[in-house]
Amino acid sequence: METPETLLITLTGKDRPGVTSAIFATLARTGVEVVDLEQIVLRRRLILGVLVTVPRDWEQLRDAVTSTATELGMSVEVERGTGDNRARAGGRAHVTVLGTPLRATDMAGVAGRIAECGANIDRIERMARYPVTAIELHVSGASPEALRTALATEASERGIDIAVQPANLLRRGMRLIVMDVDSTLVQGEVIEMLAAHAGCEAEVAAVTERAMRGEVDFEESLRARVALLEGVPASALDSVYDNLQLAPGARTMVRTLKRLGYRFAIVSGGFSQVTDRLAADLGIHYARANELEVVDGHLTGRVVGEVVDRAGKARALREFAADIGVPLDAVIAIGDGANDLDMLNAAGLGIAYNAKPLVRDAADTSVNVPYLDAILYLLGISREEIEAADAAAGIVTPAPPV
Repeated sequence: METPETLLITLTGKDRPGVTSAIFATLARTGVEVVDLEQIVLRRRLILGVLVTVPRDWEQLRDAVTSTATELGMSVEVERGTGDNRARAGGRAHVTVLGTPLRATDMAGVAGRIAECGANIDRIERMARYPVTAIELHVSGASPEALRTALATEASERGIDIAVQPANLLRRGMRLIVMDVDSTLVQGEVIEMLAAHAGCEAEVAAVTERAMRGEVDFEESLRARVALLEGVPASALDSVYDNLQLAPGARTMVRTLKRLGYRFAIVSGGFSQVTDRLAADLGIHYARANELEVVDGHLTGRVVGEVVDRAGKARALREFAADIGVPLDAVIAIGDGANDLDMLNAAGLGIAYNAKPLVRDAADTSVNVPYLDAILYLLGISREEIEAADAAAGIVTPAPPV
């Protein structure tokens, strides 16, 4: 079958209402068919590319388009050739780059690594410009695994975040988000806040740090830390909850994804007396954590029942996914400590959020900016879409300077 001839029309210039309609009104008079179309606007400058079939008198079309462009005060190129765009190579992936700031040298490094993998960047679009710069690249020609390995090194060297995900339908479907709580959903560690009421905050914090780095057994360290809380009034739990600070962007992330039908779970090595209230406040569907024993209005220094440890977190993730009826590939897990590793590995996408080095090295991707809603950009949701949905619900989000 003979490859049909096509014309590529590229229009550039200052954007304003009516530019695209004027060009297509001119094309409509020639009876051509539209084969492909791309348009972007950068700082009010428009770039429009239209691929059309070649009419019998293509020079007349070229002259008509040139005349229209001149009237619009824009530049145009008309190039004759054959066929459509080349079919994209296999191994398609979304590569999301986060930076604060994102420098030209960073993008040069990312693009270079992609090229070294034998892959091609098919499309680039901005997902956010504040409080981080987020850019998404549509890449083809290399497996997501190969890209992830190559780009992890680049991210580490440049101090930026890069997430690589397969381009498939999972991104568009309902998914389950399973989050750690301490130092992930909330700032700080609840057990250390409780320890402050017992006068042993520094001692507990030192053990917590070692546990999160994977240097000591989690269950053993938890029982030792909880023992130091013996005699603390149960009312301290209310005080701790009242003083909790959510991670910046936490409410935005939950609110936005719930609009899309996502389900949420929190799984914590902390305490149900706090996490259950947190789940109710945020509208989170599932919560699992350890339960502190309370007798006569005081903590006994013991936990009730089985400890939610590293294996317990992964087990909870699987149970929640089964209850909802989604495959593990459709689960996103977010955590920062060594006791989150099994949970991150069990999920289709494991995200290390401001995590310890051990966790960053093991996770699918890492986010090291202090904004939990930056995870939305990894899911293909732009800042503009978030703000528009909030505005429709009467929620005002801060706007950056123009």
